[in-house]
Amino acid sequence: MAKKVQKELALEQILWNCRDILRGKVEKADNRNAVLSLTFLKFAGEKFEERRVAFLEELKSKGLPQNAIENLLENPAGYGSVNVFYLQPHCRWTYIVEHAADTSIANILDTAMADIEQQNSVLEGALPQRFFTSRSNVDTKLLKALIDEINKISPERFHEKDLIGRVYEYFLQEFSIDERKDKGEFYTPKCIVDLIAELIEPFKGTIYDPCCGSGGMFVQSLRFVEAHGGNTANISVYGQESTPSTFQLAKMNLAIRGISHNLGRQPASSFSDDQHKDLKFDFIMANPPFNLKKWRAADELTTDPRWSGYTTPPESNANYAWILHMLSKLDVTSGIAGFLLANGALGADGVEYEIRKQLIENDKVEAIIVLPREMFYSTDISVTLWVLNNNKKNTDAADSTQKRDRTNEILFVDLRTWNTNIYEKSYVQFTSEQIAAIKRIYSDFQDINRAGKYEKPELYRAVKIEELREKKHSLVPSQYIEFIDRDLQIDHQAEMSRVQSEMKELLKREKQSQKQLAKAFKKLGYSIN
Repeated sequence: MAKKVQKELALEQILWNCRDILRGKVEKADNRNAVLSLTFLKFAGEKFEERRVAFLEELKSKGLPQNAIENLLENPAGYGSVNVFYLQPHCRWTYIVEHAADTSIANILDTAMADIEQQNSVLEGALPQRFFTSRSNVDTKLLKALIDEINKISPERFHEKDLIGRVYEYFLQEFSIDERKDKGEFYTPKCIVDLIAELIEPFKGTIYDPCCGSGGMFVQSLRFVEAHGGNTANISVYGQESTPSTFQLAKMNLAIRGISHNLGRQPASSFSDDQHKDLKFDFIMANPPFNLKKWRAADELTTDPRWSGYTTPPESNANYAWILHMLSKLDVTSGIAGFLLANGALGADGVEYEIRKQLIENDKVEAIIVLPREMFYSTDISVTLWVLNNNKKNTDAADSTQKRDRTNEILFVDLRTWNTNIYEKSYVQFTSEQIAAIKRIYSDFQDINRAGKYEKPELYRAVKIEELREKKHSLVPSQYIEFIDRDLQIDHQAEMSRVQSEMKELLKREKQSQKQLAKAFKKLGYSIN
């Protein structure tokens, strides 16, 4: 009898199964922590085993005696040197899977988390402690089922991506709907991070994210640097996160990948407790919470130096507070930022209009790129990628001969129709070819050899400040990009003749059919009046 091949499950199906196992057993907020803890143990365990195999081959090649090899295999230095956590035998995923049915499995899991954190100082404060043993409804059978499901996650398919970030995003979508409406908390898809990185080119210097969430932006951007032949050792990562559990998660996500980072002393709001107050950064990559309400009290932060030269952002919506916060963090001579905001910020009025007007008049905005809908698991809205640049003259850049002075000019790009690349049900992502095409649009806009108009109807256009003033400083791309009325291209007379000809042909066929039907009935002795 042929052996049945087990179908590999999609990550979302595995996480759905975990959710189903936990249904009614633990609080919704604990679902995510339970699955993330096990995902961390699996990921860390598999990285450890992979390193252990390679380390063994290295030691064998040196001709060392067996006892020396065995001792060195248990030396943490052999793992830490390549940014892999050393795991004691009882902390390894293989051990956990082997003992999943033991009545002491909750204690095994909690002990593993505690000992891994104690053994690896970079994880201090990152891992949940006494999580499983403190849940009275979490029994051995349930934990065994959870471990079996997490064990189905394919390392080949998911471990080279931001696995922990993907798990975080899934549970954010499934279990934090009410919170999401208030906070606009979204995980940034890899293709969008790649696009931001292509545009701002963060290959050397400091990168900052004021609302780093699970740290996925850092994970993906550094992978981008590696893919482009850059050296991640030349990059320093800084960030901040206000939610304690997510702050913990970010530390876990970055530490497990060997990414050196500074997320501040503690979880805190970038607005009320800036953990990097006196620092300026070369690059900013961010996906701030959309339309965040009540981000400050009415009488708080009204004279904050970050708003210097601008109107104080309204407490009803933090979109422009994020913009001004990030602008205040950029290196004043060459800093560049790429970040996402809800489309409503493009044409908002009132106080936000005043801030936007000043941003444009101060020549801080370089590009506005509207993205397609359905790019996020957590929302179906279309969002905008903003590029702020303190060096539009390009006077100090190393490649200044390759770029022109873009003073008082903004590039608008509308990508809402670039939504044909569908994956995992109905979600949209950019292909590498599409990202390269967007990069070319941006690079050509900056090219020193370009002169005259720069536009393509229904896709992009470079706009001078005089026209922006005429349009009351709106940043809505459809105000500037030409859209073709397809109806005006129709030859209505020719189209009417074609329709009439088709109707005549249909009537002719109908009459022929009626005649044939009458003949058939006549043969049968019936008549049709």
